Amino acid sequence: MVSFSAAKYLLPITLTIILAGIYPHKVSGQNCGCAPQQCCSQYGYCGTGNGHCGKGCRSGRCYASPVSVIVTDSFFNGIAEKADGKCPGKRFYTRAAFLQALRAYPQFGTTGSADDSKREIAAFFAHVTHETGHFCYIEEINGPSKDYCDETNREYPCARGKGYYGRGPIQLSWNYNYGAAGKSIGFDGLNNPQIVATNNVVSFKTGLWFWMNQCHDIITSRQGFGATIRAVNGLLECDGANPNTVNARVKYYREYCDILGVHPGNNIRC
Repeated sequence: MVSFSAAKYLLPITLTIILAGIYPHKVSGQNCGCAPQQCCSQYGYCGTGNGHCGKGCRSGRCYASPVSVIVTDSFFNGIAEKADGKCPGKRFYTRAAFLQALRAYPQFGTTGSADDSKREIAAFFAHVTHETGHFCYIEEINGPSKDYCDETNREYPCARGKGYYGRGPIQLSWNYNYGAAGKSIGFDGLNNPQIVATNNVVSFKTGLWFWMNQCHDIITSRQGFGATIRAVNGLLECDGANPNTVNARVKYYREYCDILGVHPGNNIRC
């Protein structure tokens, strides 16, 4: 038999050992830095399941992304409702498809402060609004008539009879972008580029893929919205090339920042 005085010291040790066996991820994963398939819980531990990926999930494959709290039905539909009812994208672009695609990009809208997150979301949807005409267009107007094949690119050569014109929320263009996006997301971008215009989740994934590779670090490092314009379409719009389109993008960005209650920051033009 253990004396009372000894037991009071052994009890905490015993409980720690028991809890370590039941919650191995919590003991080893404190403060996060989790593996790719895990979530960081609200208490700062790595693991899977509702306790880690559900309410309060900080990062990883969270069931409910913090972005979903900001991109409400009202915010998303407020953009789409400005498009004509006959638009092909009217029923294609949905908030549900966006949130499903977002699971593959958990760093979107979750980097930095709450204001940083809101500015990134405002910036992304400002570009999407301009590129698609308030979620009206799935494909670039007169896109099939344009040549977006870079024949010098050996890594992602053009497939015969396929067009790499703008499709999706950020109008993915050129064979090298379709090839790279397909490789990252998991579809045949060179031989089946049209999937970006027929599968709304894949479509949003291409927009998020482009954003995370070309714009995420720019906006989260507070270089300004103007730098994202340069990343998206700089040669055709910036440095006086097309001030009207720059003004349109800035207008949407300011509008969405106002809706989300955040200051747009500095350097909003390119």
